[in-house]
Parts: sequence; structure tokens; C-alpha cells
Amino acid sequence: MPKLTHLDRSGSARMVDVSAKSLVRRRAVASAEVVFNARAYRALRDARLAKGDALAVARLAAIQAAKRTSDWIPLCHTVPLDAVTVEIELVDATRTARVTTEAKTRWSTGVEMEALVAASAACLALYDMAKALDRAIEISGPRLLLKEGGRSGRYRRR
Repeated sequence: MPKLTHLDRSGSARMVDVSAKSLVRRRAVASAEVVFNARAYRALRDARLAKGDALAVARLAAIQAAKRTSDWIPLCHTVPLDAVTVEIELVDATRTARVTTEAKTRWSTGVEMEALVAASAACLALYDMAKALDRAIEISGPRLLLKEGGRSGRYRRR
């Protein structure tokens, strides 16, 4: 079983010391989904939500959240991000917004959490924008799809 890096010898939580690690190009991709009722989905798709352009708000929420991941997740390092991208695909057949986020850096620690937090924030923003029309909105995920760079190598979800 791999050693848990966020625990010290006594089992207490700690921030990992990455000061000796070299700077490496790193990339992570995450996704999550939001499912709406028919009324809310139509309003989202047709850009008729009372609060405004939900897709633009969700993209901005994702980018802002990625940049502030260390404020959300206590043991995360503050990572200087080179890029954060957000794609939102609307799927009419299932009334779903599929959010995919990508975070990139050249740093001493990975950006998986930044991609995951970005996907989560986008979904929460979509919920907030459409909740007046659907209190039963469902959010699923987030999930890591890809991680590249660093000592542990490449990971790709099947």
C-alpha cells in the first residue's frame, strides 16, 4: 500500500514539503455533470435564465476556483497556473451539462485538485443559476480523467 504523503510519522495531517522537487510540466483534466429538469434545461440551453448567462458564469467560476484551490482544500499548495480551460457541453437527450476542465502548470506539484475544484465550482454555479426553476438539480462527479507530469507518471481514467 502506498504511503500517504499528507500524514506525518504520528499520523497527523501535514502539508507536504515539495521544496526539493524540480519544476515539471503538469496537466490534469477533470469532469462533472449537472442534470436538470426539462424546464430548467430549456432555459439554460436557450439562455433564458433570469440570472443571466449561466454558461459564462460557470466558466468564470471554474477558472476563479482553480486559482483559489488552496483556499478550498487546506493541505493544497498554491500552484501558479499557466492555463485553465473549461468546456461545457449541453446534452439534450439527458438534459445534462457536461463540464470538462483542464489545468496546466510548470511546478513542483500536480494540478489534479485545481482541475477537480474547477469542475465542482462550474457545476455549483450552474446549480445556482438554475435553482429557481429546479430544486432537484443533480450534480455528479467530479472525477479525474487525466493526470500528466511528475514522479507518479501518467494516469488516464478508462
